Amino acid sequence: MSFRALVLDQSDDGVHARVTTLDDAALPDGDVTVAVEWSSLNYKDGMILGGIGRLVRTYPHVPGVDLAGTVVASSSPAFAPGDRVVCTGFFVGERSWGGYAELARVRSEWLVKVPDSLTTRRTMEIGTAGLTAMLCVDALERAGVTPDDGPVLCTGAAGGVGTYAVHLLARLGYEVTASTGRPETEAYLRDLGAHAVIGRDEIGDLPAKPLLSERWAAAVDAVGGATLAHVVAETRYGGTVAACGNTAGNDLATSVLPFILRSVHLVGVDSVSVPAARRAPQWARLGELCDPERLADATTVIGLDDLPDAGVRILAGQVRGRILVDPAR
Repeated sequence: MSFRALVLDQSDDGVHARVTTLDDAALPDGDVTVAVEWSSLNYKDGMILGGIGRLVRTYPHVPGVDLAGTVVASSSPAFAPGDRVVCTGFFVGERSWGGYAELARVRSEWLVKVPDSLTTRRTMEIGTAGLTAMLCVDALERAGVTPDDGPVLCTGAAGGVGTYAVHLLARLGYEVTASTGRPETEAYLRDLGAHAVIGRDEIGDLPAKPLLSERWAAAVDAVGGATLAHVVAETRYGGTVAACGNTAGNDLATSVLPFILRSVHLVGVDSVSVPAARRAPQWARLGELCDPERLADATTVIGLDDLPDAGVRILAGQVRGRILVDPAR
């Protein structure tokens, strides 16, 4: 069985992408083979396409950290041909081949069956970004944050995680403040449910003091770096910050004062190694909460040939919402 795929090769002058036809004998080991119907583009995909960060060690390589489609072959008792499945995380697209192809072979423990409330396309419109946002919302709820507590800040709000964090929190009744470096996206963010929109410059610098005026009952931070330090300094007594990203850097220049004087909770959220058993209820909840009509303007569809340019744009912060990848396009 032959299939189209985006393949990365490495040479002395960097990483190069090509769309080519492969035979299924080239697929890596795994107990489930999936006909990929949709994939998506995430910030990490942009890094992989650009050869940044040594995320991929072995070439040639098929990237794509997300995929959804239909099982065509399985030696796992958990899945049978015809099952609709979604795969995100577990270093797919990094350590193993990913979703930028018409066919993928993966391990069954990486898969979740697509709930009846979603299509394979909708799961990839949501993708790793939406799942991460849902896990952040879940973390805030587990910490006891309620809509009555006050405003919840979402940083990097026009990006993939931010788009879904704003939308999910608003759907649950929270008063959402969206922070973005792109003022032209204000109408878009308000349509997603944001109560207020602020510029990135308000929270983008390191705080002048360890403790600033209390503003946020909670926050979802997809940015990291100085922004996260600033948000922590402005979080109200007993508030919770769910941190899930590092587009502004890995360093966190803060002090213990917000934690010991205001009892601020800083919760790390990972979407790569979360067991499939914990993912399944989050996907089901995403199917219940997401409003397709509200999110329609958040999605752009591209093909395999378009991925290298799209990867450059997502690294430059020029992508709004989600980019959906049709491997047959």
